[in-house]
Amino acid sequence: MNVLVTGSEGYIGTNLVHVLIDKGHDVTGLDTGFYKEAMLYYNKRQPVQTIIKDIRDVTAEDLSGFDAIVHLAELSNDPLGQTDPELTFAINHKGTARLVEEAKKAGVTRFIYASSCSIYGASDEVRDETSIPNPLTAYAKSKVLNEELLRKEGTDTFIPVLLRFATVYGPSPRLRFDLVVNNLAGLAFTTGEIKMDSDGTPWRPFTHVLDIADAIACALVAPKEVVNKEIFNVGNEQSNYQIKDIARIIKTVFPKAKVSLNQNGKDKRNYKVDFTKINTKLPGFSCKRTIADGVKELLEAFEKAELTHEDFTSRLYTRLKQILFLQETGKLNKDLYWGI
Repeated sequence: MNVLVTGSEGYIGTNLVHVLIDKGHDVTGLDTGFYKEAMLYYNKRQPVQTIIKDIRDVTAEDLSGFDAIVHLAELSNDPLGQTDPELTFAINHKGTARLVEEAKKAGVTRFIYASSCSIYGASDEVRDETSIPNPLTAYAKSKVLNEELLRKEGTDTFIPVLLRFATVYGPSPRLRFDLVVNNLAGLAFTTGEIKMDSDGTPWRPFTHVLDIADAIACALVAPKEVVNKEIFNVGNEQSNYQIKDIARIIKTVFPKAKVSLNQNGKDKRNYKVDFTKINTKLPGFSCKRTIADGVKELLEAFEKAELTHEDFTSRLYTRLKQILFLQETGKLNKDLYWGI
């Protein structure tokens, strides 16, 4: 297939484009470049051709000739989204709605949407794809709106597939340290302490970045009657962990690191997710990696990059810090457009 990956220069996208190329697809990226400086290490792969453009400005002409779009390009986590909920809505919902409209005009036949298990919010029950969403943040609320939009817009010739990602972990040249596993592993490597912001009791689902890429690859080629307008939680039955258990796993890879809890810290995001559907209904998909695997890979990446504490705490690998820096230095305006 001829595939366009939006957000191709991000944490997931940098890995995904090469997974898709290895499976025989022709891949083009689209990215506005907010995180183009954030290269922790370089791989030996050739960069893909990339359209430098904001998704709010994409036209049908840009999308002409593509069989499929994998849409990753949105403001990408809760803290960033909460700084300006209206702007999050404008980019994450209205921008995606425009992309869908232009994709249909261009004759794109498959649209893989990166949704999030964060739409489940807080619950003591195990949540599955039929559960009523309980989004707590602007980021998660936009995901719910986009799922509703795509299911409404789906037809026999425009096939949306909605993948709800668990919290992602694992190495990437454009690593993120504002994700739990990556953050705690980075702390262990650079400070010798696995320091949690909460008491460690919240439950959360986790999936390796390459298992996310594999799910996308499977969704691209699955029969349309299996995936059209369908929602899939991406993970497996081993994906649900309490945060304190994540810390224990990290300690097995960093045995000299000290684990510390914040008994006064609270995290409202607490939920477990059922992953039966994707493992029984999406042909070819299975998670191949564990958190222990991912943490070992992170250690290798840190050593390869000679990661310092200054690197770890820099703006480059934390979404909110980088966006605020670009605004404060005048590179982005208040609406997150370049140089205006």
